[in-house]
Amino acid sequence: MNDLQATRLTLLAGGSDTRTEMERAIDIAQSPACAHVFTRTMFDEARQAVAESNPQSRLCGLAFTAKDLFDIQGQPTPAGSVVLGHAPAAKADALAVARLRAAGGVLTGRTNMSEFAFSGVGVNPHHGTPANVSDAVTPRVPGGSSSGAAVSVASGAAFIGLGSDTGGSIRIPAALNGIVGFKNTARLTPADGALPLSSTLDTVCAMTRSVRDAITAHEILAARRVTAGNAPLAAYRLAVVKNVFFDGIEPTVAAAFERTLTTLRAAGARIQEIELPELAELATLNATGGFSAAEAHAWHRLLLERSGAGYDPRVAQRILRGATMKAHEYIDLVNGRRDWISRVETRLDAFDAVLSPTVPITAPSIASVAPGAERDDEFFRINALLLRNPSIINMLDGCAISLPCHAAGELPVGLMLWHAALHDDAVLAVALQTEQVLQKQ
Repeated sequence: MNDLQATRLTLLAGGSDTRTEMERAIDIAQSPACAHVFTRTMFDEARQAVAESNPQSRLCGLAFTAKDLFDIQGQPTPAGSVVLGHAPAAKADALAVARLRAAGGVLTGRTNMSEFAFSGVGVNPHHGTPANVSDAVTPRVPGGSSSGAAVSVASGAAFIGLGSDTGGSIRIPAALNGIVGFKNTARLTPADGALPLSSTLDTVCAMTRSVRDAITAHEILAARRVTAGNAPLAAYRLAVVKNVFFDGIEPTVAAAFERTLTTLRAAGARIQEIELPELAELATLNATGGFSAAEAHAWHRLLLERSGAGYDPRVAQRILRGATMKAHEYIDLVNGRRDWISRVETRLDAFDAVLSPTVPITAPSIASVAPGAERDDEFFRINALLLRNPSIINMLDGCAISLPCHAAGELPVGLMLWHAALHDDAVLAVALQTEQVLQKQ
C-alpha cells in the first residue's frame, strides 16, 4: 500500500486532518520537483474547499489536478497553448471536474501538457517541460500529452491527475513516471467541457498511484461501479501479442517485461503467446493522416489562419496534415476501422486480457527532444515510438491500464493490460491481481 492509498483510507475513516494532507500536497506542488507542472494554481481556493469538505465524501478533501484542456468555471481553457490564453472564461466546470469535486476532491490547479494534446513526449515550448520524477540527475521527458498531470501524481502533489488519452496520453506518462494510468472504454466517461483533439479517439480518464485508486477515480468519472472479483490470476486467460508491440524495444524494457511474465507464471497465470496479423493493416488504414489530424484540423483551421505563428511548430505540422484528407478518405477510414475492430475483437474473444509493454523505451532526456528544428527528427522518432503501442488500443476503441513493472533502481517501465471495448472490469480485475503479485517481488 502506498502513502496516498493509506491517506485515503485513513481519511475516509475520519482519522486524519484533511487540511494537513492538503498542505503537504501544496508544499510538494511548490517544490522543485513540480517545476513547470502547473499552468495555473488554485491553492487558496483549495484551502477553502478543504475547510468546507465533507469528511464522509468519497475523496474527502484530497487533491486532484486537471489537465489544461478541461474547462474550469471562470477561467479560459488554453490547452497548453498561448493562442487561447485570453479566450473567454468557461461558464461551467467540465463534467469530469464537476464529478471529482462532487465526490469531495479538491482541485489544486491546471496542469501543463503537450500543446493541444498532440504529442506523446510531453515537451511544451511555451510553459516549459516538467521533468520526469524518476531521475534526479538527468532531466527526462515526462511523457505526454498529460505531462503535468503525471508528475503531479508521481511527486505526491495530487491523489488523482485528471487527463485525456487519444493515442496514449494517460498511459505513456504513467509508464515513464512509474505510476498507474487507466484508459477506459471512451464511451463510459463524458468529454463535456474538454477541448478536443480527436472526437473519435479522445478518452477522459486519470492517473493514480495504484490500481485500486484507479478504480476509485474511474468509478467517479464514469458514475458507475466496477465489478472486479477476487479470483486468482490462474482464473484468467491472458495473451501476449508478439508482433509489432516489441519492435524497437530497449533491452531494459524487454528484460522488465520478460521478468514480469516469469513472475506472473510463477503465481499461476496462464499466458499464451499469439499473433495479431491485423496490426499490419494499421499503417495502410491511417495512411491519409488518421483521425487525430483530420479532426484536429477541422477544429483548428480558423485559429491556425489567425494565430498560426503562435503554435508549437511541431504541433502545427501534425494538425496541418489533416488539411489534405478528402471526405471519401475519412469515410473509408471510419468504415475500415469498424471492420478492423470486428476482426480484432474476434481474435481476442478467447482471452480476458492482453499483456504488452506500454511503450518500448524508457524516458529519453529532455535535452534530446527540446524545442528546436535541429532536434525535430529525434523528437518525431521518439514520439512515434511512444505512441505506437498505446494508440493501437485507441484505434480498437478498447480499454487499457498501465502499471509499473520495473525493479528498484531501474528507470520506470510500464506493463499494459488491455482488451476491446467494455472489457474494463475484467482488465481492472486482472490488473489488481497483477499489481499484488508484482509488489511481492
